Amino acid sequence: MIVTKDTSPIAIIPEKPEGHKRVLLASPRGYCAGVDRAVIAVEKALDHYGAPIYVRKQIVHNKHVVASLEVRGAIFVDEVDEVPEGSILVFSAHGVSPAVVAAAEARNLNTIDATCPLVTKVHREVQRFAAEDYDILLIGHEGHEEVEGTAGEAPDSVQIVDGPHHAGEQTVRDPNKVIWLSQTTLSVDETMQTVVKLREKYPSLQNPPSDDICYATQNRQVAIKKVGADSDLVIVVGSANSSNTVRLVEVALEAGAKAAYRVDYAHEIEDAWFDGVETVGVSSGASVPEELVDGVIELLAEKGFGDVRNVTTAEEDVQFSLPKELRKDLKAAGADTSNKVKRS
Repeated sequence: MIVTKDTSPIAIIPEKPEGHKRVLLASPRGYCAGVDRAVIAVEKALDHYGAPIYVRKQIVHNKHVVASLEVRGAIFVDEVDEVPEGSILVFSAHGVSPAVVAAAEARNLNTIDATCPLVTKVHREVQRFAAEDYDILLIGHEGHEEVEGTAGEAPDSVQIVDGPHHAGEQTVRDPNKVIWLSQTTLSVDETMQTVVKLREKYPSLQNPPSDDICYATQNRQVAIKKVGADSDLVIVVGSANSSNTVRLVEVALEAGAKAAYRVDYAHEIEDAWFDGVETVGVSSGASVPEELVDGVIELLAEKGFGDVRNVTTAEEDVQFSLPKELRKDLKAAGADTSNKVKRS
């Protein structure tokens, strides 16, 4: 079976002849700029300093990426005290609290901060509004690493709101000095539902100075809405602990897909999913390398879905420079400081 790809952006999905099997491939999908920066940071750290390089938590929420880096010599730990003193430690793309930074300093660790710059922006918002004595309602998932790191900037000022069903359970000091912020990888729709609920209790609730949900999350949700509306089945590639991946499955269903599933690898796709299916939508979370999507496309071709059409709703050209600590050492050694790397 030969897979044909129509790579031109289309605003309207063309009519499909009855009985014709096709794939609608959402774009944008996969790696965002923050994820790419974090993964490249670990790869370049391994190249420059040599193994082992320690990483606090998963560098990004994708088990394939983590396993690939482990093979090269990255060691993933849950807490700073697991890292030998004086070692190199990378903070993941999700960010860390000041307490974690202090713990790393106490162990004389050489840290590389791979926190996504868009997450760092929310950290700074917390710092600012806590200094202005606001109560901060942080919309996000309890226990998520990003939320823990963000809330840790001002634990006495931040309360976590885990979705619309938990809105209104919070108690604030002054209803006129309350602001909401959010985890960057949430569903746009769910976040605004939570805001509406919060505003029922706190009519003077203030909005953040800028949208906290990152451009990549929004773009991938818009693309999968377009794809999901015309698909019998949607397959989203990504790991179960990836918040934005899980949201893509939900958004696809809300958009009208008859069924939607998340897989880490193509071999997890089940034959039973294809009963009566003529159009399959495909996307991937922001932590997913394109090779995993390629594997899904190849499997679909084997099942007769060889007509692959790109459904492009936005073009992305965002790039973030490498963490400053790593750039400094690479520059001193005359090495490449760009956020580019050759991957086999």
